[in-house]
Amino acid sequence: MKSSRGRDLKKISLIGAGNIGTILAYNLSRKHLGNILMVDIIEGLAEGKCLDLAQSFPVENINTTVEGSSDISKIEGSSVVIITAGIARKPGMSRDDLIETNLSIMKNIGNAIKKYASSAFVICVTNPLDAMVWSLKQISGLKSNMITGMAGILDSARFRFFLSQKLNISVENIQTLVLGGHGDTMVPLLDYTSVSGIPIKNLIDMKKIEKKDIDQIVSRTRNGGGEIVALMKNSSAFFSPACSAIEMLESYLLDQKKILPCSACLNGEYGVKDLFVGVPVIIGKNGVEEIIELKLSSESQKQFTKSVQSVSDLVKKCKKLLV
Repeated sequence: MKSSRGRDLKKISLIGAGNIGTILAYNLSRKHLGNILMVDIIEGLAEGKCLDLAQSFPVENINTTVEGSSDISKIEGSSVVIITAGIARKPGMSRDDLIETNLSIMKNIGNAIKKYASSAFVICVTNPLDAMVWSLKQISGLKSNMITGMAGILDSARFRFFLSQKLNISVENIQTLVLGGHGDTMVPLLDYTSVSGIPIKNLIDMKKIEKKDIDQIVSRTRNGGGEIVALMKNSSAFFSPACSAIEMLESYLLDQKKILPCSACLNGEYGVKDLFVGVPVIIGKNGVEEIIELKLSSESQKQFTKSVQSVSDLVKKCKKLLV
């Protein structure tokens, strides 16, 4: 099927019809990026949400198709699969507390991808992110370049937002990267943080912001998801994760070759092997086309090593559960 803009539309499958999946389906339909399939194990949930979404299309003259199902075999023929299925955090829980329940869900999804969508580009959003995407790769047998996790884009966006509030400057002017595991050991890189090209350290010297303020923002970024969970009680973030996943999807489908911080499979880069950790990557039509190795300061390297160890500890738990 062609879109109203005359392009052949790809099939985009969303596994999980919770808040993130719902926002993904809505935004994707408005961007005309592909025909949408939403799958959820709860009978009728994806079908109902997709029927409601489809009935909004005539209002905006949208000619995309959207289908809901509880049958995961319908992901067959997908160009992209985005996984948001799994339980969300509740107040007092860390992302790591979700590991056993969400790993069992990943087993079913990974086997389905292996059987029905082995050539798809897979984006995982489910927490604990780095451990879940590692497990998915083991189960699905996907090549390293065709599976990645959404984390660093979201974490970097939070860091940019908090800095923009403190500096009273547009987020468009702030460039930064947050690497490492998607948890409270993530590493906002101050050496690679600037405002319209002005290094953040120069702004400290210029008295535009104090170091203690930056330290507080780093801490708030690391706990950004938990802050939202504590406020909403029975839900976790969904707008920002969905938008972040779409940026990755667009770079793949449209061959934009954007440099994005994502959880990627490292095989020697940064001195790490057989782990998914947040690093800058180039995403294009061939998936993760390049992993960019940055020179880190001694302090950032120390933090990154700590974060990698945290991911490794979670992966060890997954290995035991996968046996």
